[in-house]
Amino acid sequence: MTREAGRRGGSNSDSQALLLAAGLADLAVSTVGSALGTVRGLLRRSDATELAAAAEDELKARGRLVLDRYATVPPAHLEILARRALARRATGGV
Repeated sequence: MTREAGRRGGSNSDSQALLLAAGLADLAVSTVGSALGTVRGLLRRSDATELAAAAEDELKARGRLVLDRYATVPPAHLEILARRALARRATGGV
């Protein structure tokens, strides 16, 4: 039990950091390996050309959505309220 307490204590903080870094590296390598396996499987398909074209179209659509979301500046809130007030006055409302 004293060894276990010593391992978790502050004296071995460098080894703990090393273990965490090694675990993260292993996770990253396995994730990349899995992704490469998926890509290899997709490249072996007979309809790879159509699949690539569909993926390109989807990426373009996503790009348009992102640009529409972040590139256009929404109208100012007070400007919208002022226009609504002017419209009410023009129609005879309060």
